[in-house]
Amino acid sequence: MTLDTADRAQDYAIASPTASVVRVKNAIKLSPEVNQALQDGTPVVALESTIVSHGLPRPENLRVARAVEETIRTRGAVPATIAVIRGTVTVGLDDDDLEFIAQDDDVIKVSVRDLGSVVGLRRSGATTVASTSHIAARVGIGVFATGGLGGVHREARDTWDESADLDTLSVEPMVVVCSGVKSILDVPATLERLESLNVGVVGFGTAQFPGFYLTDSGVSLDWRVDTPEEVADIMRARRDLGIRGSLVVANPLPEDRQLDPVLHDRTLEEGLQRARTSGIRGKEVTPFLLDFFHRATAGASLAANTEIILRNADLAARIAVAGR
Repeated sequence: MTLDTADRAQDYAIASPTASVVRVKNAIKLSPEVNQALQDGTPVVALESTIVSHGLPRPENLRVARAVEETIRTRGAVPATIAVIRGTVTVGLDDDDLEFIAQDDDVIKVSVRDLGSVVGLRRSGATTVASTSHIAARVGIGVFATGGLGGVHREARDTWDESADLDTLSVEPMVVVCSGVKSILDVPATLERLESLNVGVVGFGTAQFPGFYLTDSGVSLDWRVDTPEEVADIMRARRDLGIRGSLVVANPLPEDRQLDPVLHDRTLEEGLQRARTSGIRGKEVTPFLLDFFHRATAGASLAANTEIILRNADLAARIAVAGR
């Protein structure tokens, strides 16, 4: 599904889809499968690669990455995992590239501000929500599945620490399917920033904003949708009204599948304290806490994280199909 970016795809693909690599403008290449899908109008779902490189432990990361792509295919859409491979932005990783991102210790976490440096210096990097959205929009992909968004950090009054995801979502016309923002963040402040940036937020099957590992963050939403078709209709309306920016579709875990809330709150407090005493700040906090959660909950958080991304990929593919 390309929604309001449909016309861009034809501007970018400049090589035969039968070629081993399809090169496009601005240091981006499309895999043959993604290139063909965009030309044919087949629904495509973008996927970030940071969850593969930094979000899940090895070897589970590679298994989940493959399972996510297969989930999207079973719904009739084409997966497009995005990363920078040795200086080339790649949309639609082949299995060798996916394995490289999952296993190489030198893969860098890359937001939009880092893209020029990583490409210019011929490095390899895994894309965040922000950089994935930016790249996907450049080539005409309009739906993106991820786990949890970045947002306003809990100590932002002192640190000014706020994810670049928010600003990027304010300008890229993307449907972003997620399970809220990561529970390590200041959820109310993040939603206030999204409102200020005119980023639309709807709950899928709920009027409560999910808290990543938790079904309900405790914050209510103004809008609820119950079908993929409703999501596609909202995004079309935003396009027709000239409203730039993304629509966040918050897809909660079922209550009986969430992480135990008492265990969650205790682990979060312990993890935040350890991060502070260890001097861990900024973009290093999220991978530190995800790893801490995995170890402190005896793998329960990993199971929840895996289910989150699989469910979000499934919903994103259904939205993509509904909007083609």
